[in-house]
Amino acid sequence: MGGTLALLLVVAGYFIYHSFRNVTSPPPPPGCQAGTGVQAVDLAPEQAEVAATIAGVAARHRLPRRAVTIALAAALQESKLHNLDYGDRDSVGIFQQRPSEGWGSATELQDPIYATTKFYVALLKVHGYARMPVDQAAQAVQHSADGSAYQQWTDIAGQLTGAFTGKSPHTVSCWYTPSGQANLAGMEKQVRQTFGPAGRKAVVVRITTARSAKKNVAVLHVQPAAGWTVASWLVAHAQAYHLSQLRYAGFSWKAANGSMGWQRETNPTSPSGKNGIVAG
Repeated sequence: MGGTLALLLVVAGYFIYHSFRNVTSPPPPPGCQAGTGVQAVDLAPEQAEVAATIAGVAARHRLPRRAVTIALAAALQESKLHNLDYGDRDSVGIFQQRPSEGWGSATELQDPIYATTKFYVALLKVHGYARMPVDQAAQAVQHSADGSAYQQWTDIAGQLTGAFTGKSPHTVSCWYTPSGQANLAGMEKQVRQTFGPAGRKAVVVRITTARSAKKNVAVLHVQPAAGWTVASWLVAHAQAYHLSQLRYAGFSWKAANGSMGWQRETNPTSPSGKNGIVAG
């Protein structure tokens, strides 16, 4: 009886051991980060999308990085970079702008591109904003009850600005488990809405298609000065448009291992040309 019990325990242990060996770890939840090492800022995908949009609209209008930092500080304080459909009184959106104060309709203000554009229009009316402390410039636009609250976000806003505007290139990365075909048409439409119509002097000069790894990819030919701003926008919106891989300037990013960041390509085979970003 004792020998039989011992045998049963050994057999049971064998099956339990091999059952655990065959269990694969679940993939990590989607996430993003801006920066590297101890200076990296962790972001939810929506926060990364908003930060990328704020940087993208600034690139479209040729605004300086200081404007991006001011806008990010305001959005961090008002919504933590989330597109809210509620707020104090009638405030909505990433900047908590109020329709009753002439910013636009509630529907318009929940479009981050529209809301960011309105913020920058107001900022450009602030004389000497680029030389002001960030919190004072943000308050001059927002007219908040407590303008000093923007000051606490100055450092993080500056770090995000560096990452999303390309001052610190290839430092924005996101990760998720890819599924389905890339929505290249949807991506192209949103790129044009953010960065403006394509053209010889525009941020995005043109968008073409190519074949890579037996699938269609979009190739975004961009102005070199804004290349990493566009690439960071694509990474931040990768999950929304089912992008699984990007390549630009000798670096590549993959959604499945995006937590490792952009990787330098040893033998680039990009069909993109000199200033193209391959997305697919």
